[in-house]
Amino acid sequence: MPDLTPITIAGGGLAGLSLGVALRRAGVPVELLEAGTYPRHRVCGEFINGVRDATLEALGVADLLAAGVALRHRSTRWFRRGREVYHAPLPRPAIGLSRHALDARLAARFAELGGTLREGARARRTPRAGLVWAAGRPIEKGAPWVGLKCHVESLPISGDLEMHLGSGGYVGLAPVGDGRVNLCGLFATQRLPAGLRRLELLLGAMRAHGLDALADKVAAARPDEASFCGAAGFAFGRPCGGPELCSLGDAAAIIPPFTGNGMSMAFESAEAALAPLVAYSRGRAAWPETCAAVAAALRKRFRRRLLWSRIAHPFLLRPAGQLALTAAGRTGILPFRLLHSLMS
Repeated sequence: MPDLTPITIAGGGLAGLSLGVALRRAGVPVELLEAGTYPRHRVCGEFINGVRDATLEALGVADLLAAGVALRHRSTRWFRRGREVYHAPLPRPAIGLSRHALDARLAARFAELGGTLREGARARRTPRAGLVWAAGRPIEKGAPWVGLKCHVESLPISGDLEMHLGSGGYVGLAPVGDGRVNLCGLFATQRLPAGLRRLELLLGAMRAHGLDALADKVAAARPDEASFCGAAGFAFGRPCGGPELCSLGDAAAIIPPFTGNGMSMAFESAEAALAPLVAYSRGRAAWPETCAAVAAALRKRFRRRLLWSRIAHPFLLRPAGQLALTAAGRTGILPFRLLHSLMS
């Protein structure tokens, strides 16, 4: 076999790492550039909803997320102002695992397969042949959302996943193992309290969005300040990118976090890009053709869920929409399974 053209992946999150693993399994030379180091905490719901076993198997990472290694979540409970408004089983189990652990495992698997991993290395977001951009998108000034995350020990929750709807924001709680619950919230930038940092900022943000009871509950538990992290300057949907910039993961599209589908989309985008990138490496396709094939595969796979999540998201943030959700949940007319299938 002739020498294969190497691939460079910028960004060592789920999309970049899982793609790197899959490409190495196919024999492709891969260099992965990660600005941070492993292990690390990231703003993430740590709740993988929607990914199928076949996708994880195709990427060569299924064993890292197998039952017994990662949790299986089977139900969800929704709350408004501290009162439960909906409870339902998930159509299929979701996966719960800390990104601190998962990213480290994926990085180790990539290195074991002979991939070149460069931590503390940044790449320029300049399109060039063989560069896959999986490092997120540039910060958008004036973007309306901030994400804040923290692990909490000894925090009692009543389901595998709790969603707490506030005024203009919401918080998700999901166990990640070792007695820890991941708390990840989406908050309106303009409502963030000034002058607070880290855990006080998180608690203040919850209170500013009407989630006082939840904030008190978290404060009375054991928040792990070392796990706190935040992300700002992002918006949902697809970014603008050039025709020769091969973008994956958040760099390709960000889905509202209430779906729990963002981590699944990272794995799915890696799977969608795998065959075109292998073909390019083996000299069977030019780079513009490869970028077009990846972009088309991502549009086909994600178009519907991005559309429906964008329609549904405002209902969760406004009082009228929350009241409608409450009424539909209590009367049993909420089409949860249909909505789940449309957005995952």
